Amino acid sequence: MWNYILVPKLFLLGLNLAGVRGQWNVWMPRDISAMTNSCVVIPCTFMYPSGIRPYRGTHGIWYFGHPYPQLFPPVVFKSRTDIVHESYKGRTKLLGDLHQKNCTLLISNIGLEHSGKYYFRADLGGANVYTYPDYSDLRVLDQPTIDVPDEIVSDRSLDLTCYVPDNCPDMSPEIHWMYTDYLPDPIFTSEYEEDSNTAVMFSTLTFTPRPIHNGQLLGCRVHFPNTTFVYERIISIDVKYPPRSVWVNVSQEVMEGTSVMLHCDVDSNPVPRISWHFGEEELQWEMASNFSLYLEALIPEQEGVYTCLADNGYGIMNTSMYLAVKYPPRDPVVNHSVTVQEGNSISLFCSTQGNPAPTLTWLKDGELVGTITADELSELELLDITPQHNGQYRCLAENEYGRASSSLNITVEFAPILLDESKCTVVREGVQCVCMASGNPEPAIEFYLPDLNITINETESRFNYYTHTDGYTSTGMIKLREKGERTGNGGTGIHVHCSITNIYGTETVQLELQQEKKYMMAVIVGTIGGVAVIAFIIAAVRYVGHNNKKENGNPGQDLVTKVENPSMYYSAVKKDKQSLRKKVLKTELLGSKFNSILEESGTGEEGDYQPVGSMAGLERQELNYAALEFIRGRPREGAQGRADNGSDYSEIKAK
Repeated sequence: MWNYILVPKLFLLGLNLAGVRGQWNVWMPRDISAMTNSCVVIPCTFMYPSGIRPYRGTHGIWYFGHPYPQLFPPVVFKSRTDIVHESYKGRTKLLGDLHQKNCTLLISNIGLEHSGKYYFRADLGGANVYTYPDYSDLRVLDQPTIDVPDEIVSDRSLDLTCYVPDNCPDMSPEIHWMYTDYLPDPIFTSEYEEDSNTAVMFSTLTFTPRPIHNGQLLGCRVHFPNTTFVYERIISIDVKYPPRSVWVNVSQEVMEGTSVMLHCDVDSNPVPRISWHFGEEELQWEMASNFSLYLEALIPEQEGVYTCLADNGYGIMNTSMYLAVKYPPRDPVVNHSVTVQEGNSISLFCSTQGNPAPTLTWLKDGELVGTITADELSELELLDITPQHNGQYRCLAENEYGRASSSLNITVEFAPILLDESKCTVVREGVQCVCMASGNPEPAIEFYLPDLNITINETESRFNYYTHTDGYTSTGMIKLREKGERTGNGGTGIHVHCSITNIYGTETVQLELQQEKKYMMAVIVGTIGGVAVIAFIIAAVRYVGHNNKKENGNPGQDLVTKVENPSMYYSAVKKDKQSLRKKVLKTELLGSKFNSILEESGTGEEGDYQPVGSMAGLERQELNYAALEFIRGRPREGAQGRADNGSDYSEIKAK
């Protein structure tokens, strides 16, 4: 902030250096500025001839607009009286001491109407009155000033300077930039400068503009602390940049003898000169941001490269396109069908002709494989062949005018693979073993019972043996009906081996015995008149055990007739692969645990068995178990020996 107390000394120093003592002279800034509603100090020092002695003191008058009193200019300040122009009442004050030849003036609360020239008149008494012709031109601003270069070029560093006068001793401005969030690495610097005893506050914004910043708004905001005075200036920057994109397209795909419109759009500032070229020949040009070339009655000789070139003085850019006579693809040429062994590799080739160049797509069994190639030649490499590569491969060529395709078959031969569906299962008639394998050629399947040293295949007629082939999958199934066939050692275990064989290998595995369980629960509660009358649970079970043979009659039905208000709990046994392998069903009733070892029925009953052609029939025989729990039930008659064990449950079997 400028210190007005030093002004007289500065001007006296200038006076002494000038060596003009003894003449009518005044020193004040030719130009000075201030913001509306703020104040301004106009520094002033005057001189008069040394031979003059002020009569009754030294007085001064400040005029606005004109230096001559006879034109009745508005009086800004008058030392003899307080009579001033209406627009300056209460606004002006003489800061300098006229006896010290200091005529510095303060104007407060200034407005735009106070902009103009200010003159000082010295009154030394008598005829010694003189109006100095020099003046100070005051500019009152309602917004800060932003210094913008005449030319802003993309990718060149740019300095934008915002400045505001600082000529009010009671208020000092603060400058901030607005809308700079998206500028690349902006730098802000502040500076204070005095010139001819006037002060200016500067703030410079430095950044490197890009084409995207063309037309962007930037603002400078000035605020005087402890006041409500805020001033803003917003500008739009005009960034010059060379063509950064030249876009061309074909308005429509054309055949020979038809017409086409070639479009070209350019992004640049300023607008460029656009010209169309065919080879080395310039066809047409225009000063514009977009330009179209119309070609009619096309002939094959007009096929070739068309280039759009843009030049705006800051740079040159061009884009080309190819115009051709169109026709659909020809039938592709592909490999012959081939048989390949697993693990090997093969390359498939596809070539064709078309205009425009067709896209070549490889399909396997109707699904996309490899990549889509926009060319007249495509190669599909199949590395480390697996059975999944088996199938039909089709090369499809297409463009806007048609499509064509050719196909070949790849047959993969591989060693047999055992499928997860292979297992042994406890069924009503005994144990059923299924062996499924995939291979090419189709594998042969046979079973081996190590405990009986028996090999079962199509030549073994003592067993129910069934085989089926579907594609590359072979299925073999046997059913062991007798106990000796099931266990081999009189126990509950079973050992069945499955052997799968083709020309590429043999694999033998032992089939796991699994016990399949199925339970069904249905609860029907009828509410008619708000009364719940029936709770019904039915579970179908096939359960064989030596303990159950001791049960007589239908205990489930007997319990239903003897139990009062039974509360029924149903405990279902969920399928678990590990427990199936162990053939142990664990169920918890009323906090007591028991194990039931599932065994084949000793009644010797056998169900009829008919071979089937699908795997859906192989797993129809299922194990079912259910438990009915009765709370506070009465002991069964004839079972007093069990009534004291504290277990309130009964077990029901159903077929």
